[in-house]
Amino acid sequence: MSEQWFTGPLLGFDTETTGVDVAGDRIVQVALVTSEGPTTWLIDPGVPIPPGASRVHGITDEQVRSEGGDPKEVLAGVAEQIAAAIAAEVPLVAFRAGFDCTLLSYELERHGLPQPEWHRAAVVDPSVLDKRVDRYRKGKRTLGATALHYGVAHAEAHSAGGDAEATVALARAIGAMYPEVGGLTARDLHDSQVRWHAEDAASLEAYFRRKGREETVERRWPLCK
Repeated sequence: MSEQWFTGPLLGFDTETTGVDVAGDRIVQVALVTSEGPTTWLIDPGVPIPPGASRVHGITDEQVRSEGGDPKEVLAGVAEQIAAAIAAEVPLVAFRAGFDCTLLSYELERHGLPQPEWHRAAVVDPSVLDKRVDRYRKGKRTLGATALHYGVAHAEAHSAGGDAEATVALARAIGAMYPEVGGLTARDLHDSQVRWHAEDAASLEAYFRRKGREETVERRWPLCK
């Protein structure tokens, strides 16, 4: 039997940012995780970090000004490693990948840097997988809550390195536990998640309509642009 995606190489990816606007906010910390562990970079985004964002991840203007790298240099290196993983058919793992992948794509555009071949990527998003395999579970579905549910260690929450490590471990745990996702190839799993995410978004939007709320829910994944 060929190797299953959750037992092979995975590239974990996570960011900490100035906010939640994928088109306008900036990355202040980024991490990639391989079998050798996480590599984390601090970035000086060149814009102030709002106090609310600093309260979440603990990264301050003073810290990035004294320790942060140039965004163009750091992000070029990150994009090159993601591109190499895509070329090697190594799945890219991110929790709520629509946010991190889209924000990185906008950042690369901002700095005139080449994009990874996103259309060739096999992305694994434990948030999408969890909603598929345990649809009616009550409670929060944050990374921390989801990791706790599956018995996955989550040290250094809201640190890009700690979050990326937990995300990879969570992907492996869900893949091993549920043949519905673990039995697919990485490419087929990616295509299935595109559909599952769109279906879940449509269901949530219908729920909002029933409650009299006119909110729309993004159906695109993993790039929301």
